[in-house]
Amino acid sequence: MKMYTRTTILLCFLFLTASRLLAQGYHIEATITGLKDSSLVIGHYNRSSTLFVPKDTSRADASGKVVFEGKTDLPGGLYVILFPGNKRWIELVYSGKETNFSIATDTADVVGSMKITGSPENQLFYTYQKELKERTMEIEKMAADKSPESQAKVRQLQDAFKTYRQKILQDNAGTFTVQLLKMSADPEIPAAPKLPNGKTDSIWVFNYYKAHYWDAFNFADGRIMNTPFLEPRLDRYIKNLVVQTPDSLIRNADNLIKKASANKDVKSFVVYYITNQYETPKTVGTEAVWVHMATRYYLSGEMGISEDVRKRVEEKVNTMKDLLVNKPFPALTLTDPAGKKVSVQTIQANYTILFFYSPTCGHCKEASPLLKAFYDKKKAEGIKVMAVSTEHNMEEWKSFISTYHLDSMINSFDSLNQIDFYRKFDVVTTPTIYVLDKNKKIIARKMPVEQLEDFLQYYQNKVARKL
Repeated sequence: MKMYTRTTILLCFLFLTASRLLAQGYHIEATITGLKDSSLVIGHYNRSSTLFVPKDTSRADASGKVVFEGKTDLPGGLYVILFPGNKRWIELVYSGKETNFSIATDTADVVGSMKITGSPENQLFYTYQKELKERTMEIEKMAADKSPESQAKVRQLQDAFKTYRQKILQDNAGTFTVQLLKMSADPEIPAAPKLPNGKTDSIWVFNYYKAHYWDAFNFADGRIMNTPFLEPRLDRYIKNLVVQTPDSLIRNADNLIKKASANKDVKSFVVYYITNQYETPKTVGTEAVWVHMATRYYLSGEMGISEDVRKRVEEKVNTMKDLLVNKPFPALTLTDPAGKKVSVQTIQANYTILFFYSPTCGHCKEASPLLKAFYDKKKAEGIKVMAVSTEHNMEEWKSFISTYHLDSMINSFDSLNQIDFYRKFDVVTTPTIYVLDKNKKIIARKMPVEQLEDFLQYYQNKVARKL
């Protein structure tokens, strides 16, 4: 694969720790029966359950007692004490207010054996965890019996726990533990209205769910950065609850960033995450989201970036802004093997496939037979292919055409060596494929050759439905 330098917003994503409190230090003791003479690590989650930020290391003595302490306070969040080998752990709520407390538990049953001293937050957290564990075990036992009586009992147990949870949340409103419990669950959906046919209004359910999706998240509280909930929730929202079209994505992204602006670190992450998702998106035509994010939040100066990064981002925006789906493809005139001029804009076709390739590129050699098979099958339907060599060795170009039997296509070459295909046409890798309609409007970009036939079938059906 031919590769070129690639600019990404990832280079400029540097955010600070989430919670800033007056330095007062911390002292956390843990006595863990079943564990001795072992080094343990304490740290917090970082936006998801897969990212962990270690904050301190200490060693358990022969009795399993370990002390973590320091003179500088820790940022608030959901913390973890990792056991040796990182295969087991203990979760702790660190609100930033309770900085001196102790726990005692047993490796045989961490939750059931947990005892807390000096931390009402963790007392609440483990009271809830114990109840959840007991109820889950009861429900699992009853669920194995499929009799109506057992299933009715399961529903009773589920309703009882739901009532218990609601009381815990109401009685302890304002605690960080309750905030964590709320963030870990989906929003409650009330009974939905019925349609005239008697069925539940699923659109109402979806709209309510989406409208209340972020209710549990206090974006002003930087501690949410140090939990496992933010990134998975953001990922699900953007990919599953927002229609994957540029207009919808941009509107929802801007609205969400407005909410996240209550805390600059949370905002930085949300902006970074969305921008990063759409630089090389999985959904055709959504690169416009990246251009919008880069322009509005980075090039505007709203998000701080270095001058070097700014120049690279600006260069990429200037390249991509004219190559987005629904934009007319820029003028491109090249030379064919006979030395005649060929122009994209003068090709008479229902659909034009632009295949940018390098004659020495291994992936291009693999893609070319697939491209030829597609063309041979579809050319009678008014589809034409213009194969564009991005290199400037005429001998290699003509050899490639001959070797892969591309003679029946429109073959072109930059004979004057004047075109920077990377900057002018965003050919970051080869092969790069654009699909144009009969008016030379871009309808797909960066399309894998294997997906050309399916995409065109889908697009033609979409156009037909609008007629």
